Amino acid sequence: MGAGEEGGVRVLIACEFSGVVRNAFRALGHQAFSCDLLPAADGSGWQYHYQGDVMHVLGLGWDLMIAHPPCTHLCVSGARWFKDKQAEQVEAVAFFLALVNAPIPRIAVENPIGIMSTRYRKPDQIIQPWQYGHGETKATCLWLKNLPKLEPTQIVEGREARIHKMPPSKDRGYLRSITYQGIADAMAAQWGEVLTARAA
Repeated sequence: MGAGEEGGVRVLIACEFSGVVRNAFRALGHQAFSCDLLPAADGSGWQYHYQGDVMHVLGLGWDLMIAHPPCTHLCVSGARWFKDKQAEQVEAVAFFLALVNAPIPRIAVENPIGIMSTRYRKPDQIIQPWQYGHGETKATCLWLKNLPKLEPTQIVEGREARIHKMPPSKDRGYLRSITYQGIADAMAAQWGEVLTARAA
């Protein structure tokens, strides 16, 4: 992944198939790669996207990881089914903690409001799309390691819960997981700048 590339920091976007966050970092000149069990939705090949288990690539010398672990068995919206999926929840918690404790110096793990606030610790911050140019609501928790809190970039009107109101479909889970472009751009600009400054 990324052999022969020069310039920028090495960034792993874990559990991302859309390429939105990866491409935001690459647009600023960073060596960013995504990893997911699914193929890259934008058609990116192995040069920019590893299709497989993220555990296989955690030790490749990344400067930063932004991880989006699956939230199905962790978020409060699925609480009514927790008692019937205890084994799945144990596995989901273990995966979340494996990402948090990965051998990478700077880490951001995002998830909706859910059980990790008590199973692990409270998030460092909770952000909303309307703070980053999207007039919608979708509370997203960020657990940060050696990274500053994300600063709002464009507070806009509108508090539409579009994601929550999506009708049932086979693609609903995938669509709900895609990072808003404004948030991806903020991550790339703010955290990429911090890492570049420290590396200089």
